[in-house]
This record gives sequence, C-alpha cells and structure tokens, in this order.
Amino acid sequence: MSYDIKRSVSLYSYQDEYYNKQLDLEGCLRETAKTGATGVELLAEQMIRRFPLPIEDEAFREQWFGWLKKYNLEPSCYDAFLENHIYDNRMLSLGEQVNMMKRDIRLASMLGFKNLRTLVSTPMGVIEGSLEYAEKMDVKIGLEVHAPFSLNSGWADGYMEMIHRTGTKYFGFIPDMGIFCKNIPDVLRDKARRMGASEECIKIVDDAYAQRIEKGFVKIKYDLDLGKANMEYRMANGMKEMMEAVEKAGGGPADMMYAGSSFTYSWSDPQDIIDNIDYIFHTHAKFYNVHEDYTETAVAIPEVVEAFKKAGYKGYLSSEYEGGEHLRADMEVDSIEQVRRHQEAMRRAIEG
Repeated sequence: MSYDIKRSVSLYSYQDEYYNKQLDLEGCLRETAKTGATGVELLAEQMIRRFPLPIEDEAFREQWFGWLKKYNLEPSCYDAFLENHIYDNRMLSLGEQVNMMKRDIRLASMLGFKNLRTLVSTPMGVIEGSLEYAEKMDVKIGLEVHAPFSLNSGWADGYMEMIHRTGTKYFGFIPDMGIFCKNIPDVLRDKARRMGASEECIKIVDDAYAQRIEKGFVKIKYDLDLGKANMEYRMANGMKEMMEAVEKAGGGPADMMYAGSSFTYSWSDPQDIIDNIDYIFHTHAKFYNVHEDYTETAVAIPEVVEAFKKAGYKGYLSSEYEGGEHLRADMEVDSIEQVRRHQEAMRRAIEG
C-alpha cells in the first residue's frame, strides 16, 4: 500500500532552550528546518507571549507565515490545552469549554493549521459540541492517545462510537509513540541511579515491565474519571505486587520513584496503527534518548514506522522529545542534538 509519511518537529521538544532563552520562536523554526523536517507543530499557549492576542494581529500572522516560507516549513498540528480551571471557585461549564475549543480551532486556522491536538482529558461532550465548527473551519480535532491509554481498547471504543454515530470526518486520534515503549527509557533508569536506586530494585522493575510486555498489558477502560481509570489500569497490570517486591528489597525513595514511573510507559502492538489508520491523521513521535548510532532503546521506532508504512499512512510523524525532564535537575539538556538524531532515525526507518 502506498504511503506518504512526512517528518515534523513539535516545538515542545525545544522547551529547555526556549525557557532558557537560547532559542526564540523563530530560532525553534530554524532548528526544525536544519533537521530536514518539513512540518512544524506549535504549542501556541506556551510559545507565543501574551497568547492569544498576537494571533489576532495581522502583523504577527504575516511574520509567522514569513518564517514558514523562509525555512520551507508547513504547519502540521496546533496543540490546544483546554484550561477548564481558570477560575478559583469553579470549573468551566460545558458551554464555556466548547467555546474555548472553538476559539482554538479558529486560532489554528488563522495560523494555517489543518490539525488540532486536544488532550486525552478533553470531555467527549466538548469534542462533539465543536465538530460542526471544526468542519466549517476545515480543522480536524485529534485526541492524543497518550500512555497509558491505547487504541483497540475499551477507552478508545467510547470515542469510536461517537465517530460512527455522528459520521464526522473531523475527529480522530493522534497516537503518541510513548504507547510503543519496549523498554523503560534509559534516561529514567540513569536518573534513578543518580538518585541512589539500587541495582536489585531496578532489576525488579525492569523484569516486571518485561513481563507485562510478554503477557500483554491489560488495557485501560473508558471512564469519565481518568484518575480512577488510570489507577485501575495500574493495579490490573501488577503495580501493587511490584511495589511490594521493591519495598521488600529495601527500596528507598529513588527505587519507589523508578517503580512508580514505570507505569507511565506502555507497549501496544503496532497492529493497532494498521487497524485504526482511517482515524489517524497526525502522530506524536515521542522519544526519550537517541544515541549516537541513532538507536532509541525505549521506543521501537523501526517497528512502529513499518506499521505506518504497511497501513498506507499519509501524514506527519512529529518528533516530541521528552527525555529532558529526567536530566534538567542535574544534567545538561541538548534538545537540539536529540531532535536532530531522532529525525535522522525516522528518516532511515521511513526510507529503509
């Protein structure tokens, strides 16, 4: 089956350099272009000062499109955050949340984006209430499928029912490659060691993760209470027994941190991509640490990219670097080099 897989960079990847003022917004676009990527994913709320006012300004939009032309980039995805806790005394009503979603759809369209990422916590009613406007603006809403959530699960079934019931072509899924981790990221393991974790406890956790992969993860179920669903998922996948084993081995805070954090990663069969390709129009190519030989020891890049190729995927794989969170407290973060390596790793997988 023919495919058209393109490479993008989520500017989330450069958050350390942006925060430390090593890069401004144009600098992030420049670094993106240097990697050979042709798409850019924007987190406007984090990277456009005084958001959302500048987007309403024609001068800013002219500058934005001028940068895209200068660096030969095209908008791949606009990342939206449904801020329903903006008041101290209450959450936003459903109607207010729908209006916020519509605002983000409009802003995305103004910046040239055809895809909008919304978080896994976005209520289904907000999505359904925004579909007519999304179609009017020709912007697709994509729900991020982030670990521990997964496709081909009871959780995804609820959204799939809504797609079939409404017949919409403007809602689908944006899988995050963190759901395709064959190993716990080595940067997390190294962080645990620096914090004083014992090799015995690390082995207990790593072995438990390997066993979950071998047995097959018990998939998360649909529940309006995401916290409850997440805890039930963890318990069903042996968290209680693993934590007890770590404690019995004399595990301290660093060991417990590593053990608990291991449940923020998961492994899904890449066949899930093939089964759901009709509902996937953008992808977060999450990664944690790409080595000098362009291997990523956690995310199974070649295996997952091969599934996209077999499925006939037509869209972007957008590099999303998340290894820095395990380094920045006591190590130097070089997101620019990590993204460069990841883009090369993806190029090899796509063209191989």
